[in-house]
Amino acid sequence: MGRSVWGFWQGVFSTGVLYGSLSLFISILHNVFLLYYVETFVSVYKIDKISFWVGETVFLIWNSVNDPLFGWLSDRSFLNSPQSGSQVTSSEVVLKRLKALSTNGPLFALSFLAFWVAWARPGLQFLLCLCLYDGFLSMVDLHHSALLADLAVSAADRTRLNFHCSVFSALGSFSVFLSYSFWDKEDFYLFRLFCVTLASFSVLGFFIVSRMLRHSFQQMACPRKDETLRQEISVGSSPSTQPEKPVTVRLYLKQLSRHRNFKWFVSMNLIQVFHCHFNNNFFPLFLEHLLSDNISASTGSILLGISYIAPHLNNLYFLTLCQRYGVYHVIRWLFMVKLGLSVVMVLAGADHIYLLCIFIASNRVFTEGTCKLLKLVISDLVDEDFVVNRRQQATSALLFGMVALLTKPGQTFAPLIGTWLLCVYTGYDIFEREPVKDSLVSVPDVVSGSGTPPLRLGCFYLLVFVPIACALLQLAAWSQFTLHGRKLQGIKTLRQSAQHGHLIDVKAI
Repeated sequence: MGRSVWGFWQGVFSTGVLYGSLSLFISILHNVFLLYYVETFVSVYKIDKISFWVGETVFLIWNSVNDPLFGWLSDRSFLNSPQSGSQVTSSEVVLKRLKALSTNGPLFALSFLAFWVAWARPGLQFLLCLCLYDGFLSMVDLHHSALLADLAVSAADRTRLNFHCSVFSALGSFSVFLSYSFWDKEDFYLFRLFCVTLASFSVLGFFIVSRMLRHSFQQMACPRKDETLRQEISVGSSPSTQPEKPVTVRLYLKQLSRHRNFKWFVSMNLIQVFHCHFNNNFFPLFLEHLLSDNISASTGSILLGISYIAPHLNNLYFLTLCQRYGVYHVIRWLFMVKLGLSVVMVLAGADHIYLLCIFIASNRVFTEGTCKLLKLVISDLVDEDFVVNRRQQATSALLFGMVALLTKPGQTFAPLIGTWLLCVYTGYDIFEREPVKDSLVSVPDVVSGSGTPPLRLGCFYLLVFVPIACALLQLAAWSQFTLHGRKLQGIKTLRQSAQHGHLIDVKAI
């Protein structure tokens, strides 16, 4: 009876649905964290300014370092050639990642709860909570992202997995809307209860789904005569050619430095991370100074809601385009759309309010949509690294970690460059709230004959010229990326056929 029930639920929930549902358990917590953790420590716990900046600085360093660190700890056993015994199989790699998710997922949810109850001095709690939460988040995100490259090799299968992730991430975004009903700085009880409910749901979800995935994969990974079914869930075992010596950190970094497509992708992705966080940081500023006098508060909240939900829903359409035209071309089109919309907005000016509303919302939607496609590209880079360096196993988590290490500085550059540009053009300092004498625009009459306020015009410049600059730089870097078309198909064929013999020379592709 028990086995029949288990088989029934396995029939209802496919591997793609189970994999995608893990995004739900992450997003319902992380969206609430992003929206409320600063306000909680500043307004509720009354943290002082020095402790806040010290905590953010330490968090910035830890946030950048932990991704490659955890990636190396996870994948170092796959880089070294075994001295004796059998090699690690691809099925064992997947099961290892699922075991890590079943452990770190619930711990991630529990670390989320540590923010909403005062248990130490505000400065100490802020530092410990941030580092603890981000550590478990990085572990969960790394293994979840690495599974995208380990569960499937073909572009169609990976797109299908990413499709399910987008659906469940969109569902997880609704936790933000529900949170407004419980958030009250004066009475924190209901909000704490809401967070406990979310965390409990996430713990239960991680435990059940990871167990179902492991059980499903163990059954499907058993030797079968049906090769088609086998390829659907397995990436194949490693090539028979063994590395001459274990791969050290130094050797791995040297190999990565010679990975041309990796370097161009990181260059493009650094700008993308910068632009995503620039939109997040300055979205309220744009609403306040460009639209607040012309739209109602409800319209502003709708724009904010669209900016959270629409990227996930829009990504479902982008993924169908990826299946038809390839990820490379879809991302290039999105860069061109971003550039085109920004140029149109420059020509239209800041006085077309409805066009401005559409542009502010669409700019964030398209930018976030691009970010959600990049995991597919990183998975392709995992395949190329596997083939070019003749790995025993693909080091998926480590490569995702290295990408995070090299692109996360964009999170810091975004507010720094944005506030500097705003101060240069308008004299407006968001910290001091006093104009700077030598700013390029200090008097309204100099700026516009119609008396356009310099701050509003400066915000408009930021809104339109930052996307233009980002799009031009990204198109230049993306044009140098060659892992698409026939070359990408050749790489995937080599990885899938690695179990049948020695790898063919990559230069022959």
